[in-house]
Amino acid sequence: MIAIELALSPTPERLAARPAHRAIVADLHARGVVHAAGPWADDTGALILVNGDLATAEEVLAGDPYYRATPGVEVAAVREWTPVVGPS
Repeated sequence: MIAIELALSPTPERLAARPAHRAIVADLHARGVVHAAGPWADDTGALILVNGDLATAEEVLAGDPYYRATPGVEVAAVREWTPVVGPS
């Protein structure tokens, strides 16, 4: 499993792009590519858990312009994650 951590700021461009981004993530979840995703409670960042390897995570990032073309969105970290409890 891969954890993608985002750093977010409240730019108007980011807020305008968020509904389309969430639709893409919801589709990825329905297809089993994304395990879970959501923002921190204070909306300063978000976490996306990707089922698969680093190549799958790169495909997720490449397939959504939110990550590379939206002011106020920064990919802070992409790293492998190994859950020890709960579904994996």
